[in-house]
Amino acid sequence: MAVHEHPHRGTGLRLPSFRGHRGDAASGSAVSERTGTLTARALALGSTRLLMGFVFLWAFLDKTFGFGYATPSGKGWIDGGSPTQGFLGSVAVGPMESTFHEWAGDTWADWLFMLGLLGIGLALTAGVALRFAALAGTVMMALMWIAEWPPAKHLSDGSPSMSTNPFADYHLVYAAVLIVLAAFAAGDALGLGRLWARLPFVRDHRWLR
Repeated sequence: MAVHEHPHRGTGLRLPSFRGHRGDAASGSAVSERTGTLTARALALGSTRLLMGFVFLWAFLDKTFGFGYATPSGKGWIDGGSPTQGFLGSVAVGPMESTFHEWAGDTWADWLFMLGLLGIGLALTAGVALRFAALAGTVMMALMWIAEWPPAKHLSDGSPSMSTNPFADYHLVYAAVLIVLAAFAAGDALGLGRLWARLPFVRDHRWLR
């Protein structure tokens, strides 16, 4: 939503100075243009932040309750299923293949993964602690990128990996978006970022911003 400023038109009998009014109009137009750009950018960042928040929150909810999307009904975390068993257990390529197999289904891995999804999702949705969310989200996305290992053309058994790009996949895109949201204080629009920044412990520890 752009905020426009218009030059005032005098209604008195004094003749206007056209040169002055042209200068004022140009100045007002520039201010209006700058304000509109900043507002549009803030709204775009805020909207992107909310969408990313939903991505993480939905992943948490689906894996917890088994809504039948990525997690089948009855296989949710509350039903005794493991949020990491399916993904990490099926890793079939990359330098950490055996390590991910060892981690798959471990209690600590399940809790760390789920708390990460929930924490990042809530931070993005509320617009608070975006720097910490960006750091945690980037680490998570990096691990998932390694698990899928896009550079490989073939899996460990020799079958095609079906990788469509040797480097850039959606995990890297998500990580880049998280970093941009934190760098530009995307929580200030459509979020609680400004209120969060005023809290004493946040002012004393800028990394919580």
